[in-house]
Amino acid sequence: MTEKRVDDTSSVLAVGVPGAVEQHVGLQLAAAGVRVRTLTRRALLDPASLEAAVQEAGAVLLGWPFPTADEAADAVGVLAREVGRVVFLSSTAVRAEGEVEALLAGSGVRHTVLRAHGFTAALQWAQEIRSGGAVQGYGGAAGLNPVDERDIAAVAVRALTEDGHDGAHYLLTGPECPTQAEQVDIIGEAAGRPVKWQEIPREAARRRMSATGRPGVAVDSALDFIHARITTPNPATTTVQDLTGHPPRNFRTWATDHAALFR
Repeated sequence: MTEKRVDDTSSVLAVGVPGAVEQHVGLQLAAAGVRVRTLTRRALLDPASLEAAVQEAGAVLLGWPFPTADEAADAVGVLAREVGRVVFLSSTAVRAEGEVEALLAGSGVRHTVLRAHGFTAALQWAQEIRSGGAVQGYGGAAGLNPVDERDIAAVAVRALTEDGHDGAHYLLTGPECPTQAEQVDIIGEAAGRPVKWQEIPREAARRRMSATGRPGVAVDSALDFIHARITTPNPATTTVQDLTGHPPRNFRTWATDHAALFR
């Protein structure tokens, strides 16, 4: 494993990272004088391409955008050999990402894990809201405590560019825990149109999610997570404030900033 250091002469490579987080990480790193490059998710499944891409990187911001971790071992192996530091954007809801966390821990590479459920998950409702003003889903009473992608990016930049985060597992949340149904109400208020949540049975939700091509194990993992949050909402953490010095943005702020996407 190399001992590269992230400074103004090295760069950060972002691979497999959701677009909103990637965008804000890029802006914040640029402001800090650190170069950032991006790589398509396909490179994670091609060890030779990944190895070539990481040669000039001092650190990697890693996401795992696939429903299973079947091919993650090769990618993690490349990073462990070639990169000094990995920051992994994980989740508490997706089983595959937990498997990638375990691979990183066993690889010996210096790494930090950010567990977050981003606000932009609500964008999956945009088409339903624009077309009919109703969102059909399971677990409207589930409190998920999402976090703004700008806050995820701010923590990621610190983990990428500062010492003291190796081995840390940071749970990132917003300041409050609105249920899915409450999130839909907030979006409607921000967009200036009536929107309602329509609860559907778990099996109906499973069929809808499976129709998108997601493997059954990934669908069940996501639904199990939602079910658990009905009785035990995600608690808020102070991690964003502790690491960045500013309080996390709430869901209403995000909905107001993105209201045009739901009109």
